[in-house]
Amino acid sequence: MTAPRGRAPSVLFVNRVYPSDRGATGRLLRDLAQAFAQNGWNVTILCAGSTNAIHSDGPVSVHRIGSWFSARRMFGGTWVLLRLIVSTLFMKRTDLIVTMTDPPFLVLAGYLAARIRRVRHVHWCQDLYPDLFPVLGYRIPEWIHSPADKIMRAVLQSCDRVVVIGRCMARRMTKGGLDPRKIAVLPNWPDFELVYAMPETMDAAPIRRKAPAATIRPWDRLIKDEERKFRVLYAGNIGRAHPFETILDAAEIVARKHPEIEFVFVGEGQGHEKLATARARRGLNNIRQLSWQPAHQLRAIMESGDVHLISMSHDAAGLMVPSKLFSALAVGRPCIFLGPSASEVARTLLDNRAGAVVPQGNPVLLADTVIRYRLSSNDWFLAQEGAARAMQNLMPEDILRGWIDMAAEVVMPAPRPKSRAPETKRAA
Repeated sequence: MTAPRGRAPSVLFVNRVYPSDRGATGRLLRDLAQAFAQNGWNVTILCAGSTNAIHSDGPVSVHRIGSWFSARRMFGGTWVLLRLIVSTLFMKRTDLIVTMTDPPFLVLAGYLAARIRRVRHVHWCQDLYPDLFPVLGYRIPEWIHSPADKIMRAVLQSCDRVVVIGRCMARRMTKGGLDPRKIAVLPNWPDFELVYAMPETMDAAPIRRKAPAATIRPWDRLIKDEERKFRVLYAGNIGRAHPFETILDAAEIVARKHPEIEFVFVGEGQGHEKLATARARRGLNNIRQLSWQPAHQLRAIMESGDVHLISMSHDAAGLMVPSKLFSALAVGRPCIFLGPSASEVARTLLDNRAGAVVPQGNPVLLADTVIRYRLSSNDWFLAQEGAARAMQNLMPEDILRGWIDMAAEVVMPAPRPKSRAPETKRAA
């Protein structure tokens, strides 16, 4: 079950999305796949797509399976899951299979392949299912949830390694009975565009726009606004586990006291549409919205925020880690985390004094915290220094090196030279 000496090891990554399809897990997967390839691995990606296709992404081979249904709907997600599981069994044998959590229960693909084809299996856990389903509003009957939970625990126990993205997830899994020796804590990392200088040719990339809604300020006006305001920036997905009611209540309080403070939300999807409706209903003119922007504008967008805001449901502690944290730290901005103190985000901010933690349902404290960063330059600069300090533990090349060394240990347990640091600049 180890890679034969004298040839390069091989790895198959399985996930629903991979660029050019959009999705945070796809972006992370591409970074990791390219790093493995740079270190001499033969890398294959199995993902979903609009049609069946096989193509190359540099040295990485990408196999897309077509789906007739939207993966965002319950039936469509189940159909994609089944197709990925079956397709994994028919892929060319590799030394290692790495499964992700989009769609949920994708770990079953690696479990079956590891048993049938006798290969190593690493599960990269971005979200912990089935425990996360109730947090997302999906009420699953106990007669379904209980056996699903037992099956998931057994499947995770069978993995050679389970990679989690936060210490809170590691604690939750350990309490659930998973052997702690199987767990590797490797956090996600920021977009390369936020950490490293991108090629100048990227500046000419076309801007993807939709017809702007009345509440959406164009990108150039947001960045080059002559009436510069103190910005509280929320950039990214607003899902079921990212409540925004407390933010709206706090924005209403702030509007009465400090009209020079504004809340800017960047992103698209149903959550942002619901936010626009709620904002209009309340008449909150200090809330602005901006649609999705391409990579070459990402750093300017993130740096436009004076303080970054992250929201997570209290029930999601240990089940997920919002990636917004890494983007904020990469540009050296203080963060306000609206969520549970028993989470990776809260611990990172408090340990490094990189921001503040506010519980959900306390809009007065959230408003006071925003105002404090607005009025106290000392507090703001201390938190900025803390963000830079925290970022030292989240440099992409260090995390990618940790991934490759861990995978090499799983596939080839005998001593071998440590991998070189992967290159971290994408080609234009």
